[in-house]
Amino acid sequence: MVTPSVLDRGLDERYQEIREVYLSDNRPWVVGYSGGKDSTCALQLVWTAIAALKPEQRTKPIYVISSDTLVETPVIVRYIDVTLERIARAAKEQGLPFTTEKVSPNVDRSFWVNLIGRGYPAPSRRFRWCTERLKIEPANNFIKDRVAEFGEVVMVLGVRSSESATRAQVMSFHKIKGSPLSRHSLLANAYVYPPIEAFTTDDVWTYLLQHQSPWGNDNRDLVAMYRNAQAGECPLVVDTTTPSCGNSRFGCWVCTVVDRDRSMEAMIDSGEDWLEPLLEYRDLLAETQDPEKKRLYRDFRRRSGQVSFIRGTDTPVPGPYTMEFSRTLLRRLLETQIKVWREAPPGEDTPLIHEAELHEIRRIWRTERGDWIDSVPMIVKDVLGRDLDWVKDDTVHFDGDDGALLARTCESHDVPAELVVRLLDIERAAHGLKRRHAVHTRIEELFTQEWRDLESVIAERLAGREPLEDSLDDEITDDMPLLQYGESHQA
Repeated sequence: MVTPSVLDRGLDERYQEIREVYLSDNRPWVVGYSGGKDSTCALQLVWTAIAALKPEQRTKPIYVISSDTLVETPVIVRYIDVTLERIARAAKEQGLPFTTEKVSPNVDRSFWVNLIGRGYPAPSRRFRWCTERLKIEPANNFIKDRVAEFGEVVMVLGVRSSESATRAQVMSFHKIKGSPLSRHSLLANAYVYPPIEAFTTDDVWTYLLQHQSPWGNDNRDLVAMYRNAQAGECPLVVDTTTPSCGNSRFGCWVCTVVDRDRSMEAMIDSGEDWLEPLLEYRDLLAETQDPEKKRLYRDFRRRSGQVSFIRGTDTPVPGPYTMEFSRTLLRRLLETQIKVWREAPPGEDTPLIHEAELHEIRRIWRTERGDWIDSVPMIVKDVLGRDLDWVKDDTVHFDGDDGALLARTCESHDVPAELVVRLLDIERAAHGLKRRHAVHTRIEELFTQEWRDLESVIAERLAGREPLEDSLDDEITDDMPLLQYGESHQA
């Protein structure tokens, strides 16, 4: 027996339920909009339903938020930016309570600051550190702000039970008896309303193609974008139960969780040749995940300065990208940006890395990674041909000549130069302080780290004189305290 679709049973019931939920309380709505088919369908349903209310009933605010990870595919960024402008303009013209907002990660949590600045390896299935920082946190911060302002909020999401068995189970678990709402799986005082929960994929496309966009988009453009990218939807992510983007997707152009970016390849094949430098850079990041090549790009020490070995072997768990390779990644990224700008259509001049991120990477390299030569301004000047408004360091500071002299001195005394650099950086950061207890603590912590070369560490392990830490995992970089929501090493 064929189950009748939601559309066959009539849209009037959908519109009526949306209006009833909207009018039932004073909680504002936050609609998650990713630019994909499901979120577009949900927003269009809500828009049409609310537009049918009397003006005096349309008083409760509806926030339309879109998550910008700052590494979205430029084609998607353009589409979403144009759409958000149209939504805001149409809402004002039609007297509807919709406002738009783009949410982005804080600069210290951005992709490039973590990857290039701190040396995090490119995300993988086992270490997907990007999702929480780039997607979950920005969206949830916006929701928390609205909760602080209004007490409670309702999240309107374009999620469907048929797209993920796990998602359907979670939605059912948090369902409020006798109500179309569910409790948010993570945030207190936040509720979830999924107006297209029962829709199939065919229902979504049928609705979009049979009903004109109320804010002036042509939904056939959305069909073409999916066709060109051969993509599945990359939804607004608000918790760890939200379906992942999958193997065929559009979204972050740097995504290395998949083996091949078929979406980007399809866009290039369909005529977007200017995206090819992005694919080449993404493939460079993917290459660093090759087990045979990890030692070429990554330190044998973890970010804590400790060395762990894969259990039962003398192979160290790879740590963060080396400082040398981090410089290479920054240079290649800026060169990629120049190539893209040269070939891109008019208006496609959004930077791949923002100035605030360059400033933060410079700070991290200078204060945490011993970059005495101050590489970031030099690389930017060399590639882009211009200087940024760099912060002047008025404290005691060291330069490249100091570093070269120190390296020679340390070599003659058989002392690890990096250790001395870090000690001097601690002292420099504490220059002028009256209370120095924290300085002593940092120095003690520094001396607990491993400063010998890899051969010496392995030789000691094989001799059995010192039982070093073993690990079942071969993909740990040591900022595990930053991982939340039960992501562990799979994050």
